[in-house]
Amino acid sequence: MSEVIVTVRGEQERRVTPEHAVIQLSVRADGPERGPVIERVTALAEPLRDDLVAHQRSGEVVEWSSGRVSVWSERPWNADGRQLPPVHHASIEVTATFRDFVALSWWIGEVAETDAVQVTDVHWELSPATRAEVEREVAAEAVQVAVERARAYAGALGLESVSPLEMADAGLLLPHPDRGPQMMRAMAAESSGPGVALQPADIVVSAAVEARFLAR
Repeated sequence: MSEVIVTVRGEQERRVTPEHAVIQLSVRADGPERGPVIERVTALAEPLRDDLVAHQRSGEVVEWSSGRVSVWSERPWNADGRQLPPVHHASIEVTATFRDFVALSWWIGEVAETDAVQVTDVHWELSPATRAEVEREVAAEAVQVAVERARAYAGALGLESVSPLEMADAGLLLPHPDRGPQMMRAMAAESSGPGVALQPADIVVSAAVEARFLAR
């Protein structure tokens, strides 16, 4: 056996401590008249905005945003099957990115005491610069894993060297037109990222590549 084409997959992952916490909350108000409901939800959201402005000035908040007031109405039914007068609802969605998790914990405790405020989601992120750096490093490590696998397969066949022919992100490498019984392929399942948690959980940054080598 003088030559063989080896197709492998290289994977790598790294767990990184999160740097940002993104919180999403909703401020809601209800009532029989549309105008007062809008005024109430606007008044309830104003202190939250002021708090976030102060946290951003102190450096605890990276950024925040507040959506427009959403308004809708419904006519509920009572137990006797009679349709009741309209009830108007209004809500404002607020999103904030905290870099200080202690400040976030205190802030959630404060806003959660208001019946009109509901925390809908908290998830953890890396800063864009850190994520880009880690992704580059993990991708390079995945390539090295692919190279080592190709060398291991070549050595098992009594071949001494491997030369790269093709490389792509997982799923992008097209089947080789001359694929035959001599081709070997290594596959592995990619790990999934962590789910949403109320305690900072490591963020999994993963990479997977497929590569084709000529082994001699």
